Amino acid sequence: MSQSAITFSFLLRRSFSLVSSSASVRSGRCVCVCGSAVPGVRCYATARLDADGSGRPITWDSFGIWDNRIETSILLPPSIRYGKPIPRINLEHVGSASQIGRRRYNEDRLRVAELTSSMLYFALFDGHGGVQAADFCYTHMERYIRKGLEQEQDLEKLLTKAFLQVEAALAAEVQMNGNASQLMVGTTATVALLRDGIELVVGSVGDSRAILCRKGEAYKLTNDHTPERKDEKQSLGQANVNGRLAMTRSIGDFDLKQSGVIAEPETTRVTVQHAHDSFLALTTDGVNFIMSNQEICDVISQCHDPSEAAHVIAEQALQYGSEDNSTVIVVPFGAWGKQQNSQSSYSISRNFACSGRWA
Repeated sequence: MSQSAITFSFLLRRSFSLVSSSASVRSGRCVCVCGSAVPGVRCYATARLDADGSGRPITWDSFGIWDNRIETSILLPPSIRYGKPIPRINLEHVGSASQIGRRRYNEDRLRVAELTSSMLYFALFDGHGGVQAADFCYTHMERYIRKGLEQEQDLEKLLTKAFLQVEAALAAEVQMNGNASQLMVGTTATVALLRDGIELVVGSVGDSRAILCRKGEAYKLTNDHTPERKDEKQSLGQANVNGRLAMTRSIGDFDLKQSGVIAEPETTRVTVQHAHDSFLALTTDGVNFIMSNQEICDVISQCHDPSEAAHVIAEQALQYGSEDNSTVIVVPFGAWGKQQNSQSSYSISRNFACSGRWA
């Protein structure tokens, strides 16, 4: 173990050992019992640990967690390994919402799960031509990733393999069913894996998006797979496929495979900076085509918690004129709430020219 890791481990243990008997530790925080004006009721004041041994409470910035509206604990082994405090992302704090919009059916699917004690899974699937492909991915993508974790530690390779395995399994099922209409069923897929609370890897096909909010700025972790991209158009040689699919990558759409549509995902790896990263947002095109990445980031930053944020984004997309299904997942990171004091405001009259897929 490195000297920095040993020192960090020592400081963490020393900080906890200094807590007096009149305090208790809840959710990884030092919570001190104080007097209350109401008989029989105890109030709690959150004390921040003096990791430098000075006796002064450290700030949330230096500790790596800014906002105390979300109770969180520390992932101790990864924190020691990386030499800095890493908060535990509790799935109860992850927000999600889905609106049907003006469509007859909601073909979007979302999934949030803990794959292992150190691995979290977040996924969006936006189906088209029916719900079969999105439902299949919702059910089986997680299983293939779990199985792959037993052999592959490179998460980018793992996601690529899982995407291709899911499509192969879907193809086998469609062939077995013998239903020709299912050859035209497909789905986008945006999957994010978070390991040890700090290693974030995203794989995507289609036009669902993953956005990271860092220091209040939106950083896109995915690129829409559309023929407008020169590198993607080369595989098709046309603006859309057979006049019906405006995507170059998807899972399913087997009648278009000969035209160049593939299921191999583009992947991105990011190290989460909890002192600066507020959240990860996954959105389907019902949101993306009506709100820019930065607008999504700004709106979420004004919300009290991720659940509220997800519902506000889905509702906002409808208010701005989205007719498609609108689905959102919001995963809070250490800097959640840090940008809330932004003076940004939103109205139905905001500039639509800055929204949509070209943001």
